Amino acid sequence: MQNRKWRMGMVGGALDAFIGVVHRRAALIDGRAELVGGAFSRSVAKSQATGREYFLSSERIYANFQEMFAVERRKPEGERMDFVIIVTPNDSHYEIAMAALSAGFHVVCDKPMTTTLADAQRLERKVKQTGLLFCLTHNYTGYPMVKEARSLARGGDLGKIRRVVVEYPQGWLATRLEASGQKQALWRTDPRNAGATCCMGDIGSHCENLSEYVTGLKIKALCADLTTFVKGRTLDDDGSVLLRFDNGARGILWASQIAVGEENGLFIRVYGEKGALAWRQTEPDTLIVRRLDRADEVRRRATPFVSKASQAAAHIPPGHPEGFHDAFANLYRNFFKALAAAHAGRKVRESDYDYPTVHDGVRGMAFLEAVVRSSRAGGKWVKL
Repeated sequence: MQNRKWRMGMVGGALDAFIGVVHRRAALIDGRAELVGGAFSRSVAKSQATGREYFLSSERIYANFQEMFAVERRKPEGERMDFVIIVTPNDSHYEIAMAALSAGFHVVCDKPMTTTLADAQRLERKVKQTGLLFCLTHNYTGYPMVKEARSLARGGDLGKIRRVVVEYPQGWLATRLEASGQKQALWRTDPRNAGATCCMGDIGSHCENLSEYVTGLKIKALCADLTTFVKGRTLDDDGSVLLRFDNGARGILWASQIAVGEENGLFIRVYGEKGALAWRQTEPDTLIVRRLDRADEVRRRATPFVSKASQAAAHIPPGHPEGFHDAFANLYRNFFKALAAAHAGRKVRESDYDYPTVHDGVRGMAFLEAVVRSSRAGGKWVKL
């Protein structure tokens, strides 16, 4: 039985980075992990400053991930880190994850997993070869009422699924923010860092993952239209995709970063033969359920009327809002359960622990490459 905290390292996530702080807080919420080392930035000075802020000993603040993995793997079993969190721009995910797995460390990686489908498939084979755990942080799957939506959609309460409508509008890139040097805008709009897509890779990938997670269906074909509205920008800042699912259902996916006034408006609706559901990230504790033969239901997080999976993901009483960090924390909580099983010598099927895996990363890259291919072909239907 594991009776200690999990020791984690981090690559990326310097003090001025947004998502690194979120990962660190989420992993630490339950007190089941501790940060023991990191290579937080390509700038050694910035990495050292971040490590000091997190009270790390100087010998475990590393100049780069290669040094960190080499030093950590030589440490005694009772000291070395157990897993690494990768929170760098997209273009470096593959190299760092492959190096971590080769060094014997489990991996938690921010999405999208890689910048190409070929790299994602190579990483999938590496995970299988090593037998190590790999968590991809599609964090919206961690919300309790998303799990309630999943229970209803997959459990047959809605009948056969006919239509999925999912959108994620933002407005923060409505102007050429990257020209001002803003860090988050700079790398996301640069194909050298982001890959072949900006908007669709950054937030459209969440829509794809959420639609398949909630319904249990797989997208089998799509027709995409990517647009770059802001003059001087290289990659897409808006995109629409028609979807065909493997059960015959149809879908509409819209992602935009030029929707003025929008913040993080992730919104999914699922329509079946007997009912429908709707969930918004801006009101995450509420799920609307609609039926053919009775009044609408407003289901609330942490009440006795939701599924066991939803209840298990809720950690404070109803009426006290849970949010973004808590959803992230649910991924880490489930990942730690898998870690405990692996360290106890049990055979682990990651699909049993309800967190996104390397296989979801491959699905995501297959989706993004199909979107780009379809859009470049003038909106031609393509298969995944």
